[in-house]
Amino acid sequence: MKSFRHRRPSLPALALLIAVAGCSSSDDSAATAVPSPDTEVTELCQNLDKALPREVAGVERRDPEPRSALTAGWGNPAIILRCGVVRPPRMTDPDVAQGRDPDAVAGGVNGVDWLQEDVGDGAFRFTTANRRAYVEVTVPGGRDGAAVLVDLAAAVKKAIPEGIAD
Repeated sequence: MKSFRHRRPSLPALALLIAVAGCSSSDDSAATAVPSPDTEVTELCQNLDKALPREVAGVERRDPEPRSALTAGWGNPAIILRCGVVRPPRMTDPDVAQGRDPDAVAGGVNGVDWLQEDVGDGAFRFTTANRRAYVEVTVPGGRDGAAVLVDLAAAVKKAIPEGIAD
């Protein structure tokens, strides 16, 4: 009767196994919730999706999961754009309008008004103001938020007309 011996895998075989396991099922795509606006806003957001640049703040477009014309992304960690979000509560807060809320700042970049909110860890969320649809852009810590807004301004102006979203 033969006895079976357990053999330890060789170091190269073990390294190959770890490398294959590490690469086989990982997906570094960002994930985000897809907004569910009404038909009019959805159409505006679809127009925005067609107008968005391939590159923002020096990084290539890499859309988040699930794929949707209402969302877009650039880089890793991802700059995430969501179109058709609900109005942020701080947008109607008089403290923000009068500059008394240090975590939320109103201002414009290249003809597009934005509400800036500090979301922690160096990240910021920007939401368009005075447009027919709310467009939210989350910029992770370490990325240049001003460069992001400059690169997105032309597409927002082209696709989302001025006005009040709700």
